[in-house]
Amino acid sequence: MESVNIKELNDRIQRESAFVDMLSLEMGKVIVGQKRLVENLLIGLLANGHILLEGVPGLAKTLAISTLSQAIDARFSRIQFTPDLLPADLVGTMIYSQKDERFEVHKGPVFANFVLADEINRSPAKVQSALLEAMQERQVTIGDETFKLPEPFLVMATQNPIEQEGTYPLPEAQVDRFMLKVVVSYPAKEEEKQIIRMNNSGAFPKASPVVKPEDIVRAREVVRDVYMDEKIERYIVDIVYATRTPGDYGLGKLKDLISFGGSPRASISLAMAAKAFAFIRRRGYVIPEDVRAVCDEVLRHRIGLTYEAEAENVTTEQIISEVINAVQVP
Repeated sequence: MESVNIKELNDRIQRESAFVDMLSLEMGKVIVGQKRLVENLLIGLLANGHILLEGVPGLAKTLAISTLSQAIDARFSRIQFTPDLLPADLVGTMIYSQKDERFEVHKGPVFANFVLADEINRSPAKVQSALLEAMQERQVTIGDETFKLPEPFLVMATQNPIEQEGTYPLPEAQVDRFMLKVVVSYPAKEEEKQIIRMNNSGAFPKASPVVKPEDIVRAREVVRDVYMDEKIERYIVDIVYATRTPGDYGLGKLKDLISFGGSPRASISLAMAAKAFAFIRRRGYVIPEDVRAVCDEVLRHRIGLTYEAEAENVTTEQIISEVINAVQVP
């Protein structure tokens, strides 16, 4: 019976995920290389999560999310975070209308399908928490009224890893709200040549709308239906537990390098991201490779390193790699 259900589910996912190829193709017209970035944007979008991007300036972080919003025919807003930004600049405020003699609500730029929070670590904690509340609750309170944010709603926040002057680093509890943390790397030599050519040609390509926002909302429901076996659930729990109690998994050497491990939110995000990854691969069920494929992005910002680890130049990626190699694959 179960195998029949899986077959039906597979056929349904094959039909429903057809737009993924169209989206990737449209983004590929504008974004050269950066396949990992594009894939993670799609995972965040389909798994209903938000993305934190880290990379030096000029790596097409802003271009990626604006291109995605063009391809989905959705509303896009970009907010440049600065030290003098106020929460009202983000969510909106009440403005007094002399004509009507009453206060009117003016909604801020957060009321969009895709919100790019550029250099989120440049603004004070009050502004960061206003955005993070909108991300978590999917609603905003202005005055005494509460407004729902549009669907789909995706926040992509960027931060610059090289400049720390005048920045307000995001606290661990707030970083945990992001489903994925993606580290964007430099393009390959051939890709960079192509980027130069595209920018010098004078006719910069633009993405055409190929999907409607309601298609994404429907696809999210289908992603939830992707089959996940109990063995895969156990595998996810084991991976997250190994970051908390490494000694139980034969990783005693990591005990002094990890100050805290992944929270239950890490387990939820790992499961949802693995389902979205299976959907992108047009499969109706999750396999261990799907979990491993999203492990770095889901866990790298959820594992705290001790001073000892920093002194030894140990990275969270190395710890994740050790964990994946140690945990038994179902």
